[in-house]
Amino acid sequence: QVQLVESGGGLVQPGGSLRLSCVASGFTLGYFAIGWFRQAPGKEREGVSCIRTSIGTTYYADSVKGRFTISRDNAKNTVYLQMDSLKPEDTAVYYCATYRGHGSSCNLDPNEYDYWGQGTRVTVSS
Repeated sequence: QVQLVESGGGLVQPGGSLRLSCVASGFTLGYFAIGWFRQAPGKEREGVSCIRTSIGTTYYADSVKGRFTISRDNAKNTVYLQMDSLKPEDTAVYYCATYRGHGSSCNLDPNEYDYWGQGTRVTVSS
């Protein structure tokens, strides 16, 4: 059974950091490009970052560039999202997902992703 499980969310003050994890089971994560997305209350789901398979090329939304870092450990079947300098506008439920296309590419369009985790909530507030 294909499954993605996110963890690492929580409440953090502005300027703080969190590291999200996305653990895959039922398939080999290393064969897929993986994306991180978020959805804030009343807003559409938006792409945050994605990472390709082989050489791990990464892409970021402008809103998180320079603050978030995506990485993967294929031996652990896990993708991470390190989030630093968090802002209140980063508050959302964060999801990871598998890219439908070839693993050597990825983008931030949620419509091009197939398997999704259940999400982990991130709240940035003082």
